[in-house]
Amino acid sequence: MRITGLAIVPPPTASDLPQVTPELLASVLARYSRSNDGIHSILDKVDIANPDASIDRILKFVDYGHASIGGLTGGLAIALDDVSMWLALKVFEIAQMADGQESSTRYITMDAANIPEPSEIGVPDDLADRWRDVMARSFAAYHAEYERLDALGKAEPERIRLPDGAKPSLEKRLRKNFALDRARYFIPMATRTNLALVQTSRMWATTVKHLDSLAHPEAKAAAKLIRDELVKQSPRLMRHSFAEVSFEAQAQQELATSLNFGLERLSTDHLNDEVWVKVDRSTPPWLGECQSVADALKHRQNRYGYQGSATRRMLVSFAWNNMALAELRDLNRHRTGHRWTPCIQAGFYLPSEIDRDTHGELLADQAALTKELMERGCPSYVYSLLLGAQTPFEHSTHADKFIYEVELRTGMGAHFRYAEHASAVLREFLNQVPEAREWVVEGTAEPE
Repeated sequence: MRITGLAIVPPPTASDLPQVTPELLASVLARYSRSNDGIHSILDKVDIANPDASIDRILKFVDYGHASIGGLTGGLAIALDDVSMWLALKVFEIAQMADGQESSTRYITMDAANIPEPSEIGVPDDLADRWRDVMARSFAAYHAEYERLDALGKAEPERIRLPDGAKPSLEKRLRKNFALDRARYFIPMATRTNLALVQTSRMWATTVKHLDSLAHPEAKAAAKLIRDELVKQSPRLMRHSFAEVSFEAQAQQELATSLNFGLERLSTDHLNDEVWVKVDRSTPPWLGECQSVADALKHRQNRYGYQGSATRRMLVSFAWNNMALAELRDLNRHRTGHRWTPCIQAGFYLPSEIDRDTHGELLADQAALTKELMERGCPSYVYSLLLGAQTPFEHSTHADKFIYEVELRTGMGAHFRYAEHASAVLREFLNQVPEAREWVVEGTAEPE
């Protein structure tokens, strides 16, 4: 694992602007709220070349809570190299205000060399050899299916939805996407990946506190390394990033819930699709909604257009019973609202192009290992899951953000499986809000 902080340097076109550190920026803006003299009056009293004394003086004078000031630091960029796919999934779940990117299984071929040692992630010593064996066989299945599916796409180009007149380079990329999209269900969640996030000190402190409160050694190690990097840029505001009792208690309870659900529902069978949608259109009696859904939506030229209050005030909760971790890695990255999953294996998804029986022994051994880890109460059970594991997943947000999400995640450019999930939940939404049907444009996602 390697954690790297990235400091943003102003471009030459901004050379005439005051060059402030993240904490100096936060303190100056905090002081700004207690003065009518303007920003330059405050900056004139600051030694930008030696800001520490000014920061301490301002923060003492202003006496703000650390959280509100931490939100004024601007975006602090951190790159997390060689962390597990599980940790990346968890970070995106926790860091709900972050902008970020992660290595894509749709474009990058993964390899067994990216599997950590069992001791690094809390796999018990007596299960280490068994765990290594399952991981190695999972990757063998992944590579075998990738080669077979790539050949299938070449032999039957109609499968890859190749546009007329496509150049050979595009055909090769689409064929690779076709094969990787389907083979990736064998990739273990333990596989190392890379991600980068940009968020304020305030949100970083909360993210690190969450990680430090988890029972997983990898999460605690990441918390320390991220904190060490952020202290270089925002030392005062990262003092409040250590585990505390409320975070630890909730993490313990959520782990217990996951273990109970996981043992109760563990299966390698395909779990059929179920969706749940709840729309709440209620408003205060003194502030009813006067706009129609049509007026909220009809003026948009695309999904980036601004929606009216009729959808911005409407709450939508939606959930799937069987979201494979492969798709969850993408859908979990939407930043609005609340997202949660117990991260279990209630079933196992494989696309129709892959013969499930061929891999029956591997899936049985993987499930037995997962069960053993769960029965022991080991948080490390998450590292025995493969991306084909189907888990419940819920998301709640406002209708304007929901509509953006389902328009983005459907169509030719979307992964075929999460497009199916998004389409199913959209259909149920439109059953409850039929007046939106004319204005929600499904199937327009551009190639990713």
